[in-house]
Amino acid sequence: MKKLFAILTVVGALTFSTASAFAQSEESAAPAATEQAAPAADESAAVVAEATIDEEVDVEGEPMHQVLKTQFLDGGAMWMAPILLCLIIGLAIVIERVIYLNLATTNTKKLLAKVEEALNNGGVEAAKDVCRNTRGPVASIFFQGLDRYNEGLEVVEKSVVSYGSVQMGQLESGLSWISLFIALAPMLGFLGTVVGMIQAFDSIAVAGDVSPVLVASGIKIALLTTVGGLIVAIILQLFYNYLVSKVDGLVLSMEDSSISLMDIITKYNQKNR
Repeated sequence: MKKLFAILTVVGALTFSTASAFAQSEESAAPAATEQAAPAADESAAVVAEATIDEEVDVEGEPMHQVLKTQFLDGGAMWMAPILLCLIIGLAIVIERVIYLNLATTNTKKLLAKVEEALNNGGVEAAKDVCRNTRGPVASIFFQGLDRYNEGLEVVEKSVVSYGSVQMGQLESGLSWISLFIALAPMLGFLGTVVGMIQAFDSIAVAGDVSPVLVASGIKIALLTTVGGLIVAIILQLFYNYLVSKVDGLVLSMEDSSISLMDIITKYNQKNR
């Protein structure tokens, strides 16, 4: 439940900030569009050339976030909003997973040394106290194994293996959702592109003439959705690979430390026969 609240909080914050930013850009764009109404017909050639130069200068001088807002609005909110939502939710899950996996990281060598020392000096209960006071999945696995020491070494080994699988599932939790958004964002982008191309050809059919301006504007809007979907997929794919490598490292550490724990428990059992 805490994890769900954390994800919802991050999603809400990112969504609110993004929506307010786009709302401000729309409000600022509206009066600008009104001021630049239509030039006089007899000045067409000179005014168009001058406006083109001015626009190029303005675009070059605009900050990156303003350019992204403009491209987002040009792509159409109906198709760009779901893509942006995939990015926001995906990043929220990524942040939660990064925090969880960093908290789950444990110095296994130091923990094994403490468990062995406590086991030799204070017995099983002392070793369990060490595991109880240590954060992370490795300590939880150790505790489950030591808790069943009186049932025999075979039961201890089975308990360590079984609980290790449970902890592995918790480490991999949420990665399937990130993978879903990686696949979904480009699909939404391609869908927006196809729909945009259809609308462009419909406009050509209604006009009865292939106007370069009509075709270019339609194709631009269509392709912006594809670009947005690919950018989202690339960003989430980078974080996904990082998380997978982090999980693999933790799982390898869990397996290696579990074998070492069994060796420690075996030696302790042989001493106390």
